[in-house]
Amino acid sequence: MRCKKTEICQTCSNIKNVCQTCLLDLEYGLPVQVRDAALKMQNDLPHNEVNKEYYIQNLDSQMSKFDSTKPSNSALKSKGASDLLLKLARTAPYYKRNRPRVCSFWMKGECRRGEKCPYRHERLTAPNDPLADQNIKDRYYGVNDPVAEKLLRRAAPAMPAPDDKTVTTL
Repeated sequence: MRCKKTEICQTCSNIKNVCQTCLLDLEYGLPVQVRDAALKMQNDLPHNEVNKEYYIQNLDSQMSKFDSTKPSNSALKSKGASDLLLKLARTAPYYKRNRPRVCSFWMKGECRRGEKCPYRHERLTAPNDPLADQNIKDRYYGVNDPVAEKLLRRAAPAMPAPDDKTVTTL
């Protein structure tokens, strides 16, 4: 019973092909930064509010001419990039996302509801954890996203291949 909040408009989510609430890619369920790094896409959205409104208005009028039931595939996906995205994509549902929020009264030590409290009674992650400090704009634009950086570190090879091709063992 989680209340989902719409973070971006439908046009903006269609432009980036992301979910309106979690801002994850609709096809792979990955952050925008990971998808853009794998597909080597460039971010051409303006950051200025006035320019952004003008850009979105023009795209909205162009998109109204097309059939909205067919997905648009603007990026040509290479075999290696799609393999990387499939490797990083979550194959099972992530149920932790649907948990209720943490009880702010319990965090202060003042929750009097006990077992009847609809919120979670547990500690959050450490405050110095980079995953605890996330910004919704960074997630949308695909920059400085700690979740994406964690996924990209996991996907990076542990040891780069040597330049000398005669080396066959490490």
